[in-house]
Amino acid sequence: MQSKFLAVGSLVVWAAAGMGALATQALAKVSYGPDGLALLREGRAAAEVVERLTAADEGRDHRQLGVVDVEGQAAAHTGSSCLDWAGHRIGAGYTAQGNLLVSEPTVTALADTFERTAGSPLAERLLASLAAAQDAGGDRRGQQSAALYVVREGGGYDDCGVVVDLRVDDHATPIAELERLYALQQLYFGETPAEDWLIVDTGLEAELRERLSALGYASGELARDLETWAGVENLEERVDGAERIDPVVLEELRRR
Repeated sequence: MQSKFLAVGSLVVWAAAGMGALATQALAKVSYGPDGLALLREGRAAAEVVERLTAADEGRDHRQLGVVDVEGQAAAHTGSSCLDWAGHRIGAGYTAQGNLLVSEPTVTALADTFERTAGSPLAERLLASLAAAQDAGGDRRGQQSAALYVVREGGGYDDCGVVVDLRVDDHATPIAELERLYALQQLYFGETPAEDWLIVDTGLEAELRERLSALGYASGELARDLETWAGVENLEERVDGAERIDPVVLEELRRR
């Protein structure tokens, strides 16, 4: 999401791994978040969640709501009193919506880009979609904040289920800043396929020892020194002994 609104990520986005996701916008009703997730947790379909939440809300004409359930079904609501331009588009596995936009092409670009990038990591599809939507016009008031939130069962740090949770609360170009933060997030917490890790042969072991020693890690046990350095640099998620090394870790060690 992106909006000319302070810390939009604190209010709009709600998601739970293995259940679904929703966004409450326009004159956002924050209770749509926990109430919607509770309905999704019960196994309710996206269309039913939208219907039940809006039917019980006298202010529904001022609300915008998008829901995707665990089956990938999507549903959305744009109230008749939402400020122009306001509207939504739903498709397989997504809903795209906005209000106070320059024009409809903002949502069109959002949805088209998401469809066109199928097969790429979800976070990267969402970032590309946001950037395309901004290029197509975006919020007619300008930019201020943005957020990216991705969940997956068993994913994320310590298998917590949250794969990406990044927010830019106040920035002149929040989408670009969000892209910068995502690159850092991938450095620290991304995963390099096992087949791409490098075997630590005699030559590479000598290099690792030399570089770690120059940084003050010279206990004599390579695995311990590598793990200690990685822990200090917040790269511990990318280290697993000293027989093989993640090329991202090697690049960072060489850079530092």
